[in-house]
Amino acid sequence: MIIGVPKEIKSNENRVALTPAGALELTKLGHTVLVQSIAGVGSGFNDNDYLEAGAQILQTADEVWAQAEMIMKVKEPIAEEYGKCRANQLIFTYFHFASSEELTHAMIKSGAICLAYETVETKDRQLPLLIPMSEVAGRMAIQEGAKYLEKPTGGRGVLLGGVPGVEPGKVLVIGGGIVGMQAAKMAAGLGAQVTLLDVSLPRLRYLSDIMPANVTTMYSNEYNIRRLIQTHDLIIGAVLIPGAKAPNLITRDMLKLMRPGTVLVDVAVDQGGCIETTRPTTHADPTYIIEDVVHYCVANMPGAVPFTSTVALTNATLPYATQLAQKGWRKACKENAELRLGLNVINGKVVYKGVADAFGLPMHSVEILLDK
Repeated sequence: MIIGVPKEIKSNENRVALTPAGALELTKLGHTVLVQSIAGVGSGFNDNDYLEAGAQILQTADEVWAQAEMIMKVKEPIAEEYGKCRANQLIFTYFHFASSEELTHAMIKSGAICLAYETVETKDRQLPLLIPMSEVAGRMAIQEGAKYLEKPTGGRGVLLGGVPGVEPGKVLVIGGGIVGMQAAKMAAGLGAQVTLLDVSLPRLRYLSDIMPANVTTMYSNEYNIRRLIQTHDLIIGAVLIPGAKAPNLITRDMLKLMRPGTVLVDVAVDQGGCIETTRPTTHADPTYIIEDVVHYCVANMPGAVPFTSTVALTNATLPYATQLAQKGWRKACKENAELRLGLNVINGKVVYKGVADAFGLPMHSVEILLDK
């Protein structure tokens, strides 16, 4: 198979979809790997690294898109890439369709096969291709939140860990999945007082067992959220409904309950955000203030630490990419239920319920389309 790796062009996105190590594994199996020149530079990999791994370097994105049977990306195609996608071309990347009707219709129109990292799912309901970036984003949420709590950036002027004689900052984490767990661990490690919310009692029992003493677990409901946001300095939105839009758990009217300089970090921004006042921001302009509350809503947080993120992502995606390359997407998805759940759009037809429901689109049977 011919596998293409174009340079990411979303604002401040320095990750690349495949490391030289990943390229080597694919070329060893006889596949052709086409990498756009300087695609890996932002992550610390130069063109020679890819050439030594057996990949070919092409100068333009157009060449990569035109020749590749499978495109591997990090972020969803943006407007200037829509026209490069073509019928029957497999695009393997993070799509987060439910947060963008424009993207959804563009991919339907393209006729491409859209296999989304974020909806590949194991039997035990784990999301193996989302986990590594969720781990990065969860840890970064505290790192960034701590920075924006500083007074010069609009925050309350609170040091999360406190100092002897001064109580530490308070961190509220809404959602006890991978992002929430990593955020709570990081905040606790800094010495903050952490409250971790989730709607699953079994999950809360597990988190209560593994978390340090300065993390308190509570059941997530509107009453508790309204009460807790009044006293917490940093609030992390870490809610995910796979393949669907995130629910708004913090509404605009709740901002008035928060103290001036409170910081909100909405990690669910890729799925529309779990805070009503969320709008996507970039690393170049990461925050805005509403009702004296600082909002940090960067849609590609892991892009700020591209070396770590790129290696972690390739570690997770490579086994699946190898199956797709070896068998072709149709056979691979027939034989692997995890990959089959990653299919969102096939030749203009939506096959993932969360996407169909988000925009009132017809839902088609993935099994029927795979048998064609």
